[in-house]
Amino acid sequence: MLIKHTSRDIEKHKGDMLVYCVYQQDKKVPVCDNKYVQDTVRLAFKAGDFVGKEGETLLFYPTAKAKIQAKRILVVGLGKKEEAKKENGMTSADLWRENYRKAGGRGSTTALRTKAAKIMTVMPEPFILDFRETAECLTEGLLLGAYQFRKYKKTVEEDEPQSRINEIQLYSLKEKGAVNNGLSAGKAAAMAGTAARDMANEPGNVWTPTRFAEHGRKLAKTYSLSCKILSKSDMKRLKMGGILGVNSGSDQPPKMVILEYKTSARNPTLLMVGKGLTFDSGGISLKPPKGMDEMKFDMCGGAAVLGAMQAVGEEQPKGINVVGIVPATENLPGPSALKPGDIITIYGGKTVEVLNTDAEGRLILADALAYGIKQYKPKAVVDLATLTGAVVIGLGHHRTGLLSNDDDLAQQVTEAGNRSGEPVWRLPLGPEYSKQIKSKVADIKNIGSRAAGTITAAAFLQEFVGDTAWAHLDIAGTAYNFTEKSYIPNKGPSGIGVRTLLELIRNWKQE
Repeated sequence: MLIKHTSRDIEKHKGDMLVYCVYQQDKKVPVCDNKYVQDTVRLAFKAGDFVGKEGETLLFYPTAKAKIQAKRILVVGLGKKEEAKKENGMTSADLWRENYRKAGGRGSTTALRTKAAKIMTVMPEPFILDFRETAECLTEGLLLGAYQFRKYKKTVEEDEPQSRINEIQLYSLKEKGAVNNGLSAGKAAAMAGTAARDMANEPGNVWTPTRFAEHGRKLAKTYSLSCKILSKSDMKRLKMGGILGVNSGSDQPPKMVILEYKTSARNPTLLMVGKGLTFDSGGISLKPPKGMDEMKFDMCGGAAVLGAMQAVGEEQPKGINVVGIVPATENLPGPSALKPGDIITIYGGKTVEVLNTDAEGRLILADALAYGIKQYKPKAVVDLATLTGAVVIGLGHHRTGLLSNDDDLAQQVTEAGNRSGEPVWRLPLGPEYSKQIKSKVADIKNIGSRAAGTITAAAFLQEFVGDTAWAHLDIAGTAYNFTEKSYIPNKGPSGIGVRTLLELIRNWKQE
């Protein structure tokens, strides 16, 4: 899809849709700088059909009298032009970033519904944000809202969108340099997010651990990153009992994909680790059949890490080194599968009593965390995983669970989530939770009691990070079936985590 800035005459745009964004006024008609559009908005306002509320839309078709060549005109409401109160830690800037993002998404979803392939969006006069940030967020919304995964669909129902958006133009006469910079940043973030969605949408018989490795090599070649793939024999040599144990029921060989972006040894290193369970049956502790098809999404943490590395390769940030690790395997109940009661040894020597083979994500993450911290000595580490059903019970599909051993890192991650429209909610950690995973026959066990399941899963991971600043994001409730937004469908993968990681990297604060 082509997206570009333009300052060509709006009236000469011969595309399928022209999109305007307007602010809601107190009991007054929303203002648009195009007279024809303004007259139509006034008529809709008088009829009580459109006042410019956030997310409200007005679609109409220009007559020859309008001297507008676009086939359709869409007006999207932005809400009241006022500074919002701080909401759950989100600033007015965070909330307006999301408003512009959702406006872009509304433009694209309407374009898909009406089969508009070529659209132009007119930049509104920014409020709270500057031109760069406004363009960035509009672009994110436009591109993420245009996402479709139709690779395997050979027939299309009549009520389904049958077209795709081929071209998006972002129109502005002011601050052209800032708008272009914002467009580039928004495009990098959105395309990384859609790449993660693509990975997650692939079925488990296609997106295997080997495909994760192939994609890692492709990213490395495209963006001049360093790529290292640990094979099963490497894992045996390194004594990575977590990923080897989980993999033992599958005939697909495990892979550990490692991508490295290096600037200078003097700069801090951020390590990102993403769970790459390409299909999770639960192993011997088999999951119920209903909903098991969604377990192809159990690799969304790994997809988020590779998506973020794509954006890092695109933007080449200064002052920071970034390493992404994805431990990838299936979890199946084959004849050699891990059994409840088995004891395994994680990289570094710590032993684990496996009481439930469906608590497998923490086992492969433990190897990756321990190995990554030892090899790359990061200043901080963030892991992402669709780890526990308990986080869905606690937070629903609205917020990602955050647990951390470092308040400063937790704050940075929270701020990154707020800026990207991917909110997190911090849960506690402490010795009282770590007690729940102590084992009588090994160093620790892989599950605690049913109580505080998300926290005890994080307490397990904490055993393998030592004193390194660490944050864990449990995305089980947000990686797919996330709260619906105009630019994120509530069915299928959301791409959550990619833009949070990217915002963290872009705004990294050195202690």
